[in-house]
Amino acid sequence: MNRPLRSMPESFILKSPPEGHDYSFRALGTACTLHLCSGSQVQADMAAALAIAEIERIEKKFSRYDESSILSAINRAGAIGGKVTVDEETAALLDFAFACYEKSGGLFDITAGVLRQAWNFASGSLPEPDAVNALLPLIGMDKIVWRSPSLSFVVAGMELDFGGIGKEYAVDRLASLLAAEGFNRGLVNLGGDLLALGPRADGEPWKIGLRDPLNSAEMAGEVAIERGALATSGDYERCIRSNGRRYSHILNPTTGWPVEGLASVTVLAGRCMVAGSAATIAMLKGESGAQWLAEMGVPHHWVDNTGWQGGNLPTVWTCEV
Repeated sequence: MNRPLRSMPESFILKSPPEGHDYSFRALGTACTLHLCSGSQVQADMAAALAIAEIERIEKKFSRYDESSILSAINRAGAIGGKVTVDEETAALLDFAFACYEKSGGLFDITAGVLRQAWNFASGSLPEPDAVNALLPLIGMDKIVWRSPSLSFVVAGMELDFGGIGKEYAVDRLASLLAAEGFNRGLVNLGGDLLALGPRADGEPWKIGLRDPLNSAEMAGEVAIERGALATSGDYERCIRSNGRRYSHILNPTTGWPVEGLASVTVLAGRCMVAGSAATIAMLKGESGAQWLAEMGVPHHWVDNTGWQGGNLPTVWTCEV
């Protein structure tokens, strides 16, 4: 689930938060903030400490770098084509991932992380086609037998990666925890994927700017959120430029090569996991992603690789969370 540090989030607060309690920290390889607009300083400090401890727990549990994590245990089973039993929390994530796999026609695939063995976006160099092709037989959630709580791998050498849903899951978990602590006004923001528990302390919605994927110094739009989640998927965080062409880090699991068509997709939903998965699926669908979003009927905004943009963002977004 670990990710490289980001220089700038895909979305960001346009207006300084009003009086309240603000907390900044780093987790999941990105800058994180909590804005709590109610409660005493002591209550806010205690709630923030609980939230930060929770995100640290999630990161450790689902890290592919920690040998003691549940993900490492799963991937050890995948390496030998074995079987593993998972806990209830991991089972819920797997259920969600399989639902996304079905909804996307096989494009949202948490087994595609194995492609990092061929793709190194820090190198600035494209992989050899043979290296990519050699990994394709190890990709496909249809090669996994999932009967909760038992997970079996049909093909040895496979692995899972929750990076596509992990940060969004953490947003939802922190929001639920803070709501249980009595905070019904505030904002959880993990690297630009966020969830508003309720309006600002002054009663105004949170104004969120959307980064222009083709010009990081500009905004592609903005949205006001009173309650609900926002998540963005884009092709500009990590990429390789070669012969005047940009190769996105978002890889099509059926070809092993970067998707083309859309540069950025933002989706609004009640839960950040729903918003994030819809945004990612749209990116994976490439040129047909905008049409898919329209058919889904979710509030969204997209920018394609030419700078053309569209969507149906509401003036003010509010949704039960």
